[in-house]
Amino acid sequence: MKAAQQQNPIVAEATRIRISDILESFRAAPDKVYTFEANLSSFDRAVVHEVCKKMGMTSKSSGRGSQRCVSVYKNTKKLDDVKGKENLTHLTFSGESKMALGELFSNYPPAEGGFGTELDGKHSGTAGKTREKKDDIFSKPFRKKEEIAKKVESFASRIEKDVKLKQIVEGRSKLPIASFMDVITSTIESHQVVLISGETGCGKTTQVPQFLLDHNWGKGEACKIVCTQPRRISAISVAERISYERGESVGDSVGYKIRLESKGGKHSSIVFCTNGVLLRMLVSKGISGSQNEAKAAAKENISDLTHIIVDEIHERDRFSDFMLAIIRDILPSHSHLRLILMSATLDAERFSQYFGGCPIIRVPGFTYPVKAFHLDDVLSILNSRDDNHLDFAMPNVRDEGHELTEEDKAALDEAINLAWSNDEFDSLLDLVSSEGTPKVYNYQHSTSGLTPLMVFAGKGRVGDVCMLLSLGANCNLQEKCGLTALKWAERENQEEAAEVIRKHAQNALADSSEQQQLLDKYMATINPEFVDVVLIEKLLKKICVDSKDGAILVFLPGWDDINKTRERLLVNPFFKDGSKFIIISLHSMVPSMEQKKVFKRPPQGCRKIILSTNISESAITIDDVVYVIDSGRMKEKSYDPYNNVSTLQSSWVSKASAKQREGRAGRCQPGICYHLYSKLRETSLPDFQVPEIKRMPIEELCLQVKLLDPHCKIEDFLQKTLDPPVPETISNAVAVLVDIGALSVDETLTDLGEKIGCLPVHPLTSKMIFFAILMNCLDPALTLACASDYRDPFTLPMLPNEKKRAAAAKFELASLYGGHSDQLAVMAAFECWKKAKNRGQEASFCSQYFISSSTMNMLEAMRKQLQRELIRKGFIPENVSSCNTNAHVPGIVHAVLVAGLYPMVGRFLPPKHGKRVVETTSGAKVRLHPQSLNFKLSFWKSNDYPLVIYDEITRGDGGMHIRNCTVIGPLPLLLLATEIVVAPAENDADDEDDDYDSADGAESDEDGMEIDGKLGTQQGERIMSSPDNLVMVVVDRWLYFGATALDVAQIYCLREQLSAAILFKNFLLLLGPMHILRLVFCPVMGYLGSHYQENLWSR
Repeated sequence: MKAAQQQNPIVAEATRIRISDILESFRAAPDKVYTFEANLSSFDRAVVHEVCKKMGMTSKSSGRGSQRCVSVYKNTKKLDDVKGKENLTHLTFSGESKMALGELFSNYPPAEGGFGTELDGKHSGTAGKTREKKDDIFSKPFRKKEEIAKKVESFASRIEKDVKLKQIVEGRSKLPIASFMDVITSTIESHQVVLISGETGCGKTTQVPQFLLDHNWGKGEACKIVCTQPRRISAISVAERISYERGESVGDSVGYKIRLESKGGKHSSIVFCTNGVLLRMLVSKGISGSQNEAKAAAKENISDLTHIIVDEIHERDRFSDFMLAIIRDILPSHSHLRLILMSATLDAERFSQYFGGCPIIRVPGFTYPVKAFHLDDVLSILNSRDDNHLDFAMPNVRDEGHELTEEDKAALDEAINLAWSNDEFDSLLDLVSSEGTPKVYNYQHSTSGLTPLMVFAGKGRVGDVCMLLSLGANCNLQEKCGLTALKWAERENQEEAAEVIRKHAQNALADSSEQQQLLDKYMATINPEFVDVVLIEKLLKKICVDSKDGAILVFLPGWDDINKTRERLLVNPFFKDGSKFIIISLHSMVPSMEQKKVFKRPPQGCRKIILSTNISESAITIDDVVYVIDSGRMKEKSYDPYNNVSTLQSSWVSKASAKQREGRAGRCQPGICYHLYSKLRETSLPDFQVPEIKRMPIEELCLQVKLLDPHCKIEDFLQKTLDPPVPETISNAVAVLVDIGALSVDETLTDLGEKIGCLPVHPLTSKMIFFAILMNCLDPALTLACASDYRDPFTLPMLPNEKKRAAAAKFELASLYGGHSDQLAVMAAFECWKKAKNRGQEASFCSQYFISSSTMNMLEAMRKQLQRELIRKGFIPENVSSCNTNAHVPGIVHAVLVAGLYPMVGRFLPPKHGKRVVETTSGAKVRLHPQSLNFKLSFWKSNDYPLVIYDEITRGDGGMHIRNCTVIGPLPLLLLATEIVVAPAENDADDEDDDYDSADGAESDEDGMEIDGKLGTQQGERIMSSPDNLVMVVVDRWLYFGATALDVAQIYCLREQLSAAILFKNFLLLLGPMHILRLVFCPVMGYLGSHYQENLWSR
């Protein structure tokens, strides 16, 4: 056992669960402090400290002896203003910058109106109108009845002539859902909303759209069926599958549209898309025209749709929850529209109630039975030399089977009545043997509460009693009078049956006692919050020794645990033989060629072991898996609204996820699942994963609310969703939108907000793209936009020497754009990959620089689609070459980055213990992640506080960190920040009581270069009276810089001109005087952005 694990406190699992529940409740409550009772042991208090750190709270123990207790506090961080003031970074302009500024202000003096006046004079007529071209993929095909009849005849003819297609159609007819076709189509015709609840593998995703298409075509009617999926890979793969089943190419009758990629058009009767794409269509209104025009456009879009199918609603994707709230509102005014909700069997009733009690059609699935063990059982299995864990007749092991239908329950009620009243046992025996799951043999009669075991015990059928007990029937259940099966046997004088039940209960108690001892001993040596790689290794060996065939799928939380498990197996002599074992890692960052190995069946005598994250739960199916080992843990990307940080932490799975993992073992034959958590822990698992709308930032959704209805309060609309986000999440999102200028402080949608909202990317990314267009620096922004929406192209090597080479390669790429930036590394990687691809050297480049070729090809396709979207909406011209004249100017590229990542700004603090720490606007101290290029960054001057811009702060199991960041100079920030204020560099003796206080509501630059109210107008005029006066500039009330009054005045005027350019409605049309702005403004930005970086850092 690892030393780290031996040091863990010995704490009962029930206590751990209780502590976690208390702290979860406290975090959501308004209280600031919670104090635990004084009877906690020192080990218990250690768990409190551990969980608090993970939740972003602080804890402190106080008192002595039996009175010692631990209190928990919500963090209230405060910025170190004194340190910021004492270590002012002095702004200096290079010679080139001063010349550029001089030229700018001599040609366009601020007093004469500058660019703003010239631009305003041109704003007339068609200014502000976009040249957006309609995307017709959601338009209904215009087909006459004769054309539709020809389509139907053509499909029937192809089936007759094509043997392969005929076989496909025959295969479709054997799917469980095939027999429900008429019920589904008739119910949808008579109800506006229908919910189809189907087990995995029933065929609902691929068949329901075809049922509707064939039904409408059979009536001679055209249709537009839009089907949504939570993931882009699902939207594409299902569209391809249905096209294949109809003998067509994708893009004909069946198309798809995902963010930044599409196939098909108006002629496509079925269109698959992601939830976010349909959401944007529903709120689409363009960026021009009145609200009435917008509503008319939205109504026209919806009127073309005949059916909306929302699949996988149980996954609770944030876009689907938001979209369902919108659709529920619009259904009454669109009586022609049909909404079909499709879900796994989980929580269907809740969705039905949300839509007024809509009908539910339940479809059974086709999976083999799966035996499920828990940690209690696993420890006993490993303690035994027997292989009876592979025996499907083994008792006390759960195989829940499918939910009983009303017909099942009625049949069981009748069979129990016949057996009890008439001694007719055949029906009951048939049901128990043919449907042998706990839900059947533990079924209790709807009125009497009798179970099959009670019936057989009371009737003295000893053989049947033994059979049910061997299957795992529960002998402790009570009927409505409180009698158990044993009591019924005794009451009816069936002594032999009673003795069998007594012995069974005694043996079960002894087994349970032995299991509990093993569990207690094990829990005393490990921390259940961490994956026990040693236990997994032992269990894998046990499975492989006791059985010969069947792939083994191991669910692990993340890359680190996958790597640890893999390394441990590879040094174990039992698993080292590559001819006997293939060990495959499955993670989103693993190269696609490696991932594809998971679907190939190994040669005879070789066993496949797959180490996977939860990507294998539902996104993919591996058809030869027989054994599943479930660690019970997952790495979940979430959001903590109380501390306003993203989280990526290992947490316990939900019961629904555990069931999904279990089901992976029953796809090709009966399987076995080993859950590595106790039965007690299982009872504490949440039923479902927290809905995404409650655990993710929602800036995009909040902006969509205002685009949908500018007069609606954001919080009011979000209250209509099935599970509304907490108020803190909403206020944090609104604050970001206000910071970037999309909303005013009273939640009014701005002109810039309308422009930002019409692009299919995050609002921060939209602003970056618009700024990049303004600066003729579009290409880098497109690359970063698509990478942030998809994934990082760098792969994660497994071997230590390869990890060093990968880090060096990434550093080399970043240096091409000036270095010291994770974002610039991605931009450079794409540019270099594109050149290598054109030279036919793509493979060698990807190998040398540890780049995923498939990711790069996807980014290239996404960039092209986003560029086409910008052209379609009239933001850039068809010939985009003029938009990239500054794409390789470091200063402008840095300014574009600031525009895209602001307000995620921090400043470096002096390193502690060799680790770089960043202080953020909230006062939080955050470490850089070891994979960041800036992790080992060092500076010439110890009192320098360089600035950094980052994409997000993530709280992981080891604390808070920043993974991707860029070191920047202060001047781009001064131009793009929300607020700058000027104060005296040093307080005069006469102004001892006039110290600047960043918390006292400083004036923003909306009122000009106003001095803080406490200083007064006269003092403001005095400190700005001479161009050489030294002043202090305060950015966003927490970053302090020293500068001359002249430099600050010029920066302020530049801010005004830049703001006018961004907000001017015609600025993206590349017409009128905008070329003048670019000719003089871009060089200034280039100089300001780049000069500061010289001689600032070293490695």
